[in-house]
Amino acid sequence: MKTSTFITIATAVFAGASLSLASANPALLPKHPGYPGGNATSPVTGQPLANDPGQTNASGESALQEAATADDAHVAQHLSDANNQRILRKEGAGQLPKVQGPNITIEPPVKEATRMK
Repeated sequence: MKTSTFITIATAVFAGASLSLASANPALLPKHPGYPGGNATSPVTGQPLANDPGQTNASGESALQEAATADDAHVAQHLSDANNQRILRKEGAGQLPKVQGPNITIEPPVKEATRMK
């Protein structure tokens, strides 16, 4: 019973994998500067031997620039806090910044001290 179940599952996986490979369409691949395939064609069928015939090799300054900026969109941090948008001027270390909004003054808890004699 277990052997037949394993064989059935293996056959289904193999059939699904071969069907997905057979239905791949090279025309749906994105156009990009890839390896130089030239215009080489098969001597038997006459079909192009590369997925992107005629494309140039990915080299030079533009390829380096695109490679350097490829991950910038999802790697950069975009931290935003609503309270940080209220800051008008930072006063420096140990001092509170000047912020936009109501000016609240905090009164000291003790106005006068009592002296003991």
